[in-house]
Amino acid sequence: MDVRAERGKHIAETGKLKRMGREWFVPSSSGDGRYIVRPDPDLPTCTCPDFELRGMKCKHIFAVEYTVERERHADGTTTVTETLTVSATVQKKTTYPQQWRAYNAAQSVEKDRVQELLCDLCRGVPEPDRKPTRGQKPHTVRDSVFAMVYKVYSTFSSRRFSSDLREAHARGHLSRPVPGLKTVQFFENPAFTPLLKQLVHRSSLPLRAVETDFAIDSSGFGSNRFERWFDQKYGVTRQKCVWVKCHIACGVKTNVVTAVRILDKDAGDSPQFVPLLAETAGGFSVSEMSADKAYGSLENFEAVAGCGGQGYIAFKANATGAAGGHFEKAFHYFSFKREEYVRHYHKRSNVESTFSMIKRKFGDSVRSKTDAAMVNEVLCKLVAHNLCVLIQEEHELGIEPVFRPADPGQAGLIRIADG
Repeated sequence: MDVRAERGKHIAETGKLKRMGREWFVPSSSGDGRYIVRPDPDLPTCTCPDFELRGMKCKHIFAVEYTVERERHADGTTTVTETLTVSATVQKKTTYPQQWRAYNAAQSVEKDRVQELLCDLCRGVPEPDRKPTRGQKPHTVRDSVFAMVYKVYSTFSSRRFSSDLREAHARGHLSRPVPGLKTVQFFENPAFTPLLKQLVHRSSLPLRAVETDFAIDSSGFGSNRFERWFDQKYGVTRQKCVWVKCHIACGVKTNVVTAVRILDKDAGDSPQFVPLLAETAGGFSVSEMSADKAYGSLENFEAVAGCGGQGYIAFKANATGAAGGHFEKAFHYFSFKREEYVRHYHKRSNVESTFSMIKRKFGDSVRSKTDAAMVNEVLCKLVAHNLCVLIQEEHELGIEPVFRPADPGQAGLIRIADG
């Protein structure tokens, strides 16, 4: 597409065009007034300096033509997504139809099915070998994981959650009663962290036949902890919230989370791309992997190609193809077929939707106070989210969520040490 045509679309999407008779008043892209466009089919004219100098279609004429064409086909039922990259990226909102019958059916049984699927998922959790001791035996790892994830799903406090645990025990999902306040101790156990990471991946595997395109991004979950320090320069005490930074890979069709990494809140995004891709490729066939420009590196493009897929990562303004390899191929693809490239790239928007789904349903912050408990609580949010996705796709796509036994290799569940 011609550069002036792209800029014309940019003006039509972001500016306010006004029609008076046969004339259109088009705002200047620099904000310095308006130009008059007469969109005659044979000889369109514009009062801008570019048209007067060249005598050819300018961006303002293209803006009017695009607006007229859009109004001609506007019926209120369809919204088209187009992305234009000039000096900035412009995206039009996409509206997808909702299958309300499947949605209503899934929502009406979700709480019951979450317990059933979570119990089935926990059956694959290995139990540690404990030495026989006197007194009351500790709760099993399966019961502990079930209680943690189910508490996050309920969004209740530990005390109010006690009735849900009693109900789960009556249904046979727990081997013995678990007090609601006991779940707080489960969250504070750092030994559960690697196990919960494995459960996030394993809970996504029933959708391996559906998902082939994935997206990667990171987001933060707030807390009720604050860091305070004394600012020597201004002589005041400042504070900021402690938050958990979560890196995920998700499928762009169902928004299921396939891999997760939770590191330091200041950890960079790009180094997490390859580990997330590797974990996703351990259970899925990767056709596409999209991410924003923070992940644009030769190593990441090569990693996607090594998995047999194509990387669609945004390029920075100063990027060139000098890096070589698949980075150079993707850059030339972007340069010569920009519209096609950005259509694939903007599947990345689904990872933003995934974070929005998780935070809207299970909260955008954590209640825990210790570092290990905060991480475990975020991981439980992801497991609960995946179970809800499985229930939705069970009604919408007819997929039966069955969790296969853990493999002894990379995808297997790790064993929790005693204590």
